[in-house]
Amino acid sequence: MNDRDWLVEQFEAHRNHLQAVAYRMLGSRSEADDAVQESWIRLTRSNTGEVENIGGWLTTIVSRVCLDMLRTRKSRREQLTRDRAPEPVTGHQDGSDPEHEALMADSVGHAMFVVLEKLNPAERIAFVLHDIFALSFSEIAIIIGCNEAAARQLASRARRRIQGAESTSETAGLQRKRELVDAFLAAARDGDFEKLLAVLDPNVVLRNDPAFAPVANVPIVRGSEAVANQAHQFARRARGMKTVLVNGSAGVIAGPMEQPIFILEFTVVDGRICEIGMIADQACLRGLDIADLND
Repeated sequence: MNDRDWLVEQFEAHRNHLQAVAYRMLGSRSEADDAVQESWIRLTRSNTGEVENIGGWLTTIVSRVCLDMLRTRKSRREQLTRDRAPEPVTGHQDGSDPEHEALMADSVGHAMFVVLEKLNPAERIAFVLHDIFALSFSEIAIIIGCNEAAARQLASRARRRIQGAESTSETAGLQRKRELVDAFLAAARDGDFEKLLAVLDPNVVLRNDPAFAPVANVPIVRGSEAVANQAHQFARRARGMKTVLVNGSAGVIAGPMEQPIFILEFTVVDGRICEIGMIADQACLRGLDIADLND
């Protein structure tokens, strides 16, 4: 096996873990993928001959990439209000404990929302790496560029903010989102183009899943009129859809609960739907926690 083949093997063995770290730091699947890809590029450009723990080294690299991305967001004054829980980690190619991963996915939903909305980049990184992925403060200090005591203080400050969040706010937020998703679904069923436009942000993005054949050749749809038009085309199918809980947040299911055709996840900002993500891949669907809102 040559050096590049060895690097590919090591990277693929840790890919799931790196994606989990990046997603929980960034709250965006597409940005997490970008961070993991950048980590691969940095790996290929580095001398890893003396690296004893490649998994720890890769975690450090992807964390630094995420920190840079978060700082760039802050400098551009981007609004970070992603109203959804992180996805569960599916697969355990990195050798992690499945039970621990399941508990992690269950516990981090609201915490991650608060982290993304309230914390500065350094606090966010310290909290995620220590409280979710159990890295030591000495390791975190190297990633952030501070001493161990400062890293400990950053995580402690983040934890206090998260623990101080009121559960009533979470419940109210879910109810508001459910009403918006219900309105979207009702407009899609009726083929009401104007009502669809009313609930969609003008710059909304729809990310189709290639696993769903009817939209396989249109991976991304941008803009409220284009997204409303696609929803309008599926009016007949929408009559069989319903609103459900997907990983603790309001979404839409097509098909039976036990074997869905696809799931739609929604991101809501300022009372409008700004992103819709389709999941049709059966392996991914099996990893989702889907519950009937009427139960």
